[in-house]
Amino acid sequence: MSFRVFILAGEPSGDRLGGALMDGLRQLRPDVSFDGVGGDLMREQGLTSRFDMSELSVMGLAEVLPKYRHLKRRIRETADAVLETKPDVVITIDSPDFSLRVAARVKDASDIRTVHYVAPSVWAWRPKRADKMAKVIDHVLALLPFEPPYMQAAGMDCDFVGHPVVGEPQALPEEIAAFRAYYQLDDTPCVLALPGSRRSEVTRLAPVFGAALKQFQDSYPEYRIVVPAAAPVADLVRTHLAEWSDTAVVIDPNALEANTAKTHKRAAFATAELALAASGTVSLELAAARTRMVIAYKFQWLTWHIMRRMALIDTVTLVNLVSDTRVVPECLGPECTPDNIAKALKKVKEDPAAQSTAMALTMDRLGEGGENPGLRAARAVLDRLP
Repeated sequence: MSFRVFILAGEPSGDRLGGALMDGLRQLRPDVSFDGVGGDLMREQGLTSRFDMSELSVMGLAEVLPKYRHLKRRIRETADAVLETKPDVVITIDSPDFSLRVAARVKDASDIRTVHYVAPSVWAWRPKRADKMAKVIDHVLALLPFEPPYMQAAGMDCDFVGHPVVGEPQALPEEIAAFRAYYQLDDTPCVLALPGSRRSEVTRLAPVFGAALKQFQDSYPEYRIVVPAAAPVADLVRTHLAEWSDTAVVIDPNALEANTAKTHKRAAFATAELALAASGTVSLELAAARTRMVIAYKFQWLTWHIMRRMALIDTVTLVNLVSDTRVVPECLGPECTPDNIAKALKKVKEDPAAQSTAMALTMDRLGEGGENPGLRAARAVLDRLP
């Protein structure tokens, strides 16, 4: 009988984690079979997703409310599928509003082992989440080296497995040259714009990003804007791009062969001199490519005020947190304005060395140069099985 894994991811960053973990499990347990919910990268590893992962790509307290009834139905359907198929382990990846509710239903009706990939940021806000989580999760896979003690103190097994970004390939010189030729960039300096992977994010951020980049280009007209769009929002990005710049370039994965799209994105990250990005794990992708950055995010009013009151830290950017520095500028909430972002971009451009040490330290602490994190995560899952 095969080793059966039910695995769930709800957004692109989780799909990336899930794909790497599934690849690791296939290496260590060739008899593994998968069921669950995921995106393109998880499908490449053999998953037939029970529904489109994009249904779960909702971020923020206020943003979840309009979709609550639909999410609740999906939670019930997914938990019922776990109980019906009786896998050897359930692995939920991030998306705690969905994942932990599924795990709770599974635990209420069975003794199926539950593993959660990505520790909740209890060091940032709502520290009691670990205690609540321990009631439904047996084992946590942590991305950050300082997280296991928080999870273990709440009663869960926890292993630091590193972040998959450190194992992802970086662009080769010939790939960068081919990318520049494909988009007719020549030797032009580039600034990346990364307004998010969710439609709600792009809708809120794209107008602000566009206005900020116009101001930046007023001071540095030689720069070209390059937008590596996420597949689910590429059409929306193209709509906004027309308002940004006549010379802006969009990398649309829907219009490219899959491997070409990945290569173009890697090359864009490597060739850009700086980037403007939405808050999230993209900061680690930029750090891996050693691309300097400004982070900006505009929250719903209610989400921002709740988060601000509950926050235990003074930065949301993982590069700042892991390196224990504050070298990456942030324009968050009411500070997410074109003027503020443009000033931050100019400051980063004029001081190219400021972020270099912090990015290198971040990658080292996340396991760069060591065993592939997906394989480490897979081994941790298997080693902890009863």
